[in-house]
Amino acid sequence: MLLFKRSIAVILCSLLTAVPAMAQPQTANHPAGQINALIPAATRNSKPARVREELDWNDLLQTEHSGRVRAGLTDGSILSLGSDSELRIVQHDGAAQQTSLEMNFGKMRSQVEKITQPGGKFEIKTPNAVIGVIGTDFYVGFESNRTTVICYKGQVSVTPLGNAAATSNSGQASGGSNAIAVGAGQMVVIASEIPPSGFQTSSTPPDVLQTSIASTDIPASAGLTALHHGHGLRWALIGTAVAVGLGVGIGLAVTSGGGRKAPPTNNPAP
Repeated sequence: MLLFKRSIAVILCSLLTAVPAMAQPQTANHPAGQINALIPAATRNSKPARVREELDWNDLLQTEHSGRVRAGLTDGSILSLGSDSELRIVQHDGAAQQTSLEMNFGKMRSQVEKITQPGGKFEIKTPNAVIGVIGTDFYVGFESNRTTVICYKGQVSVTPLGNAAATSNSGQASGGSNAIAVGAGQMVVIASEIPPSGFQTSSTPPDVLQTSIASTDIPASAGLTALHHGHGLRWALIGTAVAVGLGVGIGLAVTSGGGRKAPPTNNPAP
């Protein structure tokens, strides 16, 4: 009988000890997608990135000068991060179509699935602009305190932050706000400092669009092939066709490299 009472006491103590642990909030991962392809010299959360590696909310992707990463999100969207770039996946809920990304420097092509859910959004934030999309194919680059946005297909909305403004623009201003609608073949540059030349609206040769596509692509000959290679190839062909067929935009060269941190704000490029 004494042994039985001792056994009951041990069981009760074990249960009481487990209660506080059960009451603690559980930290669950929030899957955002996976890495589909890369050129080495790329990291996820400061550790070497790997193909097929899962991505979660708040993950940080970084590439060195020779590195590139292509990530597939759970909703089917594709992010192609160029060299010398940094991207944080703040949030991606594929079912609710709620996506928030931050890019402090570098360049990236985004092939976004169409937003169909009520309240759905897909936003990319740079230090001086917010880019919102409904479903499209476009490029974002940030260097020297300038955000460059090129739309290959569909339409994006670009909103300057703080004192930033559009120094070069072939898009259309949205009524009632400072947002700029950028359609297929159009470009806009948002700068924190307005150059002496002021605003510009001019055309640019098609090779500017081709350069932006090439700067974020991962060719099959580079090594690791994308898991959704057919889908990526289809988008690449669309983007190339747009680049060849359109000559509208602005007279600015697309960012071709970033560096690990943004250059000083003085002496902005024209």
